[in-house]
Amino acid sequence: MQGIRRKLVYVTLYELIAISASTALLKLFSGSDLERAGVAAVGAAVVAVVWNLAYNTAFEWWEARQATRGRSVWRRVAHAVGFETGLVITLVPAFAWWLDLTLWEAFVMDIGLIVFFLIYTFVFNWVFDRVFGLPASALPRSDQVAG
Repeated sequence: MQGIRRKLVYVTLYELIAISASTALLKLFSGSDLERAGVAAVGAAVVAVVWNLAYNTAFEWWEARQATRGRSVWRRVAHAVGFETGLVITLVPAFAWWLDLTLWEAFVMDIGLIVFFLIYTFVFNWVFDRVFGLPASALPRSDQVAG
């Protein structure tokens, strides 16, 4: 499976599983009921998608103006830290308010979600590629195939 179909299946499966897992984790760690935790999970997913679009647009604008091109490890680390920092700044107060937690409790819970999503994203991508095959961008080029 390739192209837009692959992307739509990917994002749909990723978000459905992510929202379900986040709802369960938020319910477990906040003591909230399923409905409140579910609303928080869906809200966090929407915030993450919107932030992802805005942050990556700004990052790529900045990156295009740098004298050194390419994505070094340090630039990738800066990108990831900046993205996650923006989510923490946005989601911690929202979680505290919506789930009736202290800011510290919401922060600790959010750190737990970040760790969960690091592992989840790695595993999801690995399983997705095993089930649906690699995307065209990761397949060997025809000039690289041994023959």
